[in-house]
Amino acid sequence: MLALSIAIASGCDNASADNEKSAGNWTHCADERGTCSFSGTRDVRYGTETRNTVKSFTNGTPCDNGVFGDPAPGDIKQCWIAGTSDAATPAASDKATTTASRAAPADTAWPMKAPPRANDSQGLRCNKQGETAAAGAQGDLIEADTPGSAGTRLFPLDRSFQILITTRAPRADKVAWTIRDAWGTVQANGTYEVAQGARQVTLRCESTLAGYFALSASLEQTHAQLPARGTRPQGIATFGVLPDVSAAVPPVRFARADLHRFGGQGGAFVGPGERCCDGDGYRPLYTQLGLTWVNDNRNWYKEEPDRPDTFNPATKQLASWFRKGDLLRLIQLDGFPGWASPTGKQTHSYLPKSTDALREYMQRVGTESSRVRSTVFPTQTSNYYQVTWEPDAAGGLPWRDTDANFVELYKVVHEGIHATDPNAVVMGPTYGSVVGNIEYLKRLAPLGLAKYLDGIAIHGYYDPGGNSPSHPPERLMNASNPQQAQYALPTAMRALRQVMADQYRPGAKLFATETGISYDVGEEYGPHYPPNDVLYAQGAVVARTHLILLGEGADMTYIFYSNDSPAATPGYGVFFDLEHPKGAFGPSTVSPKPAASAVAAMTRLIDGTATLGPLKRTPAGVYAYAFQRLNNGKVVTAAWTHDNAKWNKSTHFDPTAGVTWRLQVDTPGTSGKVTVFDMMGNPSSVPYTDGYVSLALTETPVYVVSSNVAVMKANVMTPAGYVAP
Repeated sequence: MLALSIAIASGCDNASADNEKSAGNWTHCADERGTCSFSGTRDVRYGTETRNTVKSFTNGTPCDNGVFGDPAPGDIKQCWIAGTSDAATPAASDKATTTASRAAPADTAWPMKAPPRANDSQGLRCNKQGETAAAGAQGDLIEADTPGSAGTRLFPLDRSFQILITTRAPRADKVAWTIRDAWGTVQANGTYEVAQGARQVTLRCESTLAGYFALSASLEQTHAQLPARGTRPQGIATFGVLPDVSAAVPPVRFARADLHRFGGQGGAFVGPGERCCDGDGYRPLYTQLGLTWVNDNRNWYKEEPDRPDTFNPATKQLASWFRKGDLLRLIQLDGFPGWASPTGKQTHSYLPKSTDALREYMQRVGTESSRVRSTVFPTQTSNYYQVTWEPDAAGGLPWRDTDANFVELYKVVHEGIHATDPNAVVMGPTYGSVVGNIEYLKRLAPLGLAKYLDGIAIHGYYDPGGNSPSHPPERLMNASNPQQAQYALPTAMRALRQVMADQYRPGAKLFATETGISYDVGEEYGPHYPPNDVLYAQGAVVARTHLILLGEGADMTYIFYSNDSPAATPGYGVFFDLEHPKGAFGPSTVSPKPAASAVAAMTRLIDGTATLGPLKRTPAGVYAYAFQRLNNGKVVTAAWTHDNAKWNKSTHFDPTAGVTWRLQVDTPGTSGKVTVFDMMGNPSSVPYTDGYVSLALTETPVYVVSSNVAVMKANVMTPAGYVAP
């Protein structure tokens, strides 16, 4: 594991130096869930530097809550052995400058395989600024936040930002703070004395390291830690630093706006003075994450809920958040008003009573959308319309009418939209899973559905047991039961592309308009959940899922969801909702999870590419997808490994598990260097020889930037029917 040398300036000590207590010297012997090995009988301290318990053992002990109890709920814990003073460090005190040691084993939260770094300058530095200021008397014993980020708690790389730590200590005390990255590696830490009462200290920080960071802070004497906020568990306050990949992959010039490859669902009203839902719920969240596509409703039941002919395409005003032209519209058409329904009630389940009325309404929608495209989105080639939304029989919007009427629905919508919008792309059927879309595309093709679909829209869910850290998209690859194996996302996407190539329009666009990764089924939001390993795993699985969707031939994919929502299975958000303990729609206060930083890196590297495809002849458990930057640009290859036995709750999603794999980046006999980005967008320069670069793959994706396009094209499988822009 590679640690970083981090300078912590005036008044901010190395918290890991606080390893000497009154009972004597202590030496780190294991991380939580490891084994503390020794001979004879020794005292072992378990917990954090400020909250711990001591027990006596003979010839070693497991280092976990089952043995010691939990002296520091929500914190990542370690074990130390008493009596080995030669390795102990002096007690912490307020010194001018301290440095987090490269070799200090106590600086790791759990056994992590840190990604490669380009050099030791990549790091996070924090300085304590000035005198302690007075703070409001009301509040928790200790709080922390990162202001000045336009509400997203995401900051630019290599720019100054602040961390505010507020204490309301009942007596004089000491604050110990630590900042860890997504892998649990300590990137900065320190201690300082605080007086009784309400006080606020400012840490001025700057980071040349991109990614997710979790600040923990506690009061030593009162054992107080950061409280839970909404869906964010206690013990942490989170923020992110956005990557800058432009040195290796310069920004792409988009000849057509609809070449953007990422969208999202969910809004957060984080801008100054905004509340749900009367403002722009997309900026700055989406623009910082790199998401471009969003849904825009022209559903008949919303536009004309009470009577016909009230939607006027000449006067209809586009929502304000679209008027800048930097967010693109996916136009929703699902659902019919009660007055048009054969049941007399609003429905998604039955063909309307009058197909002529439906066709005429769609003509008006096409008229408006065509005008909007030409005036607001002049570089967008087409308007994209999604007709149905998860019409699965067991879903929330089930189609209960006949297959023939389902095809008739698409026929009428297609005719109506195309009558007035010559640039329309009518899409569907948008069943909830990739396998479900395959089933119905096959089933409905003989009835003529292909004639009325200009493109295919799907939702990219893949696992019948839920899409979660424990159920990643590769889990069922090579399953012995074919009924299970078909659900593995790479397998399902290849089958889908083949159906499209065989029975639908050649070269049709494929949009995955919703795919999310929740926490594991059965879990709940709470002050102690999720732990760090679940957050880390969710971030890795979010990135892998969307890389597979795009790498197997989707043109565009949607991140679901912006923030934790009140879904039956919690955790779909890439941001915590800091206001609502069970999540809500449209919060005004959020903070990032590792998934948000993983998305920000992925969009910067993969948006503005065309898919080349999965690499041929990868060994079992290795996944690699190549993309080429537009305008004859460089190749970006995303690669990782997966092993079910080492990636589950019982192994805590082992971040150290991995393999070494050689990727061909150039012709045989050549040597040079390529840039390799970690999951968070941090670059390293890696040499290659004889045309191959050696990669240490783990379950978190890396991105390899290379220049020999011909070599890569010779080693990939182009998805069936996929046409590069």
